[in-house]
Amino acid sequence: MSSSTRAPAAAFAAEASVIGRLSTLDRFLPVWIGVAMAAGLLLGRAVPGLDGALEAVRIGEISLPIALGLLLMMYPVLAKVRYDRLDSVTGDRRLLISSLVLNWVIGPALMFALAWLLLPDLPEYRTGLIIVGLARCIAMVLIWNDLARGDREAAAVLVAVNSIFQVVAFGVLGWFYLDILPGWLGLSQTALNVSAWGIAQYVLIFLGIPLAAGYASRKLGERARGRDWYEQRFLPKIGPMALYGLLFTIVILFALQGDTITSRPGDVARIALPLLAYFFLMWGGSFLAGRAIGLPYDRTTTLAFTAAGNNFELAIAVAVGVFGVTSGQALAGVVGPLIEVPVLVALVYVSLRARRLFTTTPKRPAHA
Repeated sequence: MSSSTRAPAAAFAAEASVIGRLSTLDRFLPVWIGVAMAAGLLLGRAVPGLDGALEAVRIGEISLPIALGLLLMMYPVLAKVRYDRLDSVTGDRRLLISSLVLNWVIGPALMFALAWLLLPDLPEYRTGLIIVGLARCIAMVLIWNDLARGDREAAAVLVAVNSIFQVVAFGVLGWFYLDILPGWLGLSQTALNVSAWGIAQYVLIFLGIPLAAGYASRKLGERARGRDWYEQRFLPKIGPMALYGLLFTIVILFALQGDTITSRPGDVARIALPLLAYFFLMWGGSFLAGRAIGLPYDRTTTLAFTAAGNNFELAIAVAVGVFGVTSGQALAGVVGPLIEVPVLVALVYVSLRARRLFTTTPKRPAHA
C-alpha cells in the first residue's frame, strides 16, 4: 500500500476511534436533544400556566431555571481546563486576533446582511436577528467545543475575552447596526437602549460563577489528592453533569416558549432561514480560516465554535426588555436556539470527521 493510500486510511481510523470512544450519552446526543426539545414544546403546550410559572422564578431579568441549567452545563467543562496552560493560548496571536475579528466584525455584519436580505418585509424579526448576532456565546459553546475535542484552554480564554468585549461592545454595536448603519444606507432605523451593567450581570453570572468554581475545583482537588486522581477519578464523575445541564436547559427554554413557537410555524420558518445560513457560514468560514492560518485541529475547532455560537439567553432578555415579551423581536430570539442547537450538534460530527484535513492532531487523554 502506498503512503498516499495509508495516510487517508490512518486518518479515517483515527476519526472512527474518536467517535467510538464517545459515551452512549455523547454518541446519541442529537437524539437526546431532539427528545428534550420535543418534551419542552409539549410541556409548554400541555401544562396550562407552566410558562408563566417558570417566568416568575427569576431575579431581575435572570431566569433562575435557565441559569441553573447553564451553570450545571458549564461547571464540568471549566473544571477540566488546565489553567496552568492558559499562557500558551494568550500568546497565540493568530487565534486571539482571528477570534476577535470573527466575533465582533464579521459575525454581526453577516447577521445584519442576512436579516436585511431575507427579511426585508419583517422589521421586528429582522431587528431580533440582529440582536442575536450581537450576543456572542459564552455558555453552550464550551459543550460543543468539548464534544468536538477542541482546545479547552483556548475555549476558556476566548469565551472570557469575548465576554469582556460583550460588556463593552454590545450596546455600541447595537446602536451602530440598528440606527447608524441603516441611516447611512437609507434603510429603516431602530433604537436599542441597553445597560452595560445589565450585560455585565449576565457575564458575571453565566461565566464568572462556573469559571471560579472550575478553577477552585482543580486547584483544591490537585492539592488534596493529586492530578492523577483529579483527572482520572473526579472529572469522569462530574463530566455527564454538563450534558444533563444542557438537556435540562433545552427543556426549560422550549417549555417557556413552546406555545409561541408552535402557534406561529410560518413565522418560525421565515426566521429560521437567515439563522441556518448564518450558523453554517460562520462555522464553515471560521473552520477554513483556522486551517488557512495554520492552527492545529483543536484550536481550529475552538475558533469555529466560538465564532458560530450565540448567547440566546442574553438576546432573548434584551429583546423582551426593550420590545416586550410578545414582540417579533422576542420571537426571533426564541427561534435562535431552536435552530442553533441541532445545527451545532451536527457540526460537532462534521468537525470530528474533518480531522482528516490535519496532518497532526494533538493527543488528548482517553478519559476526556
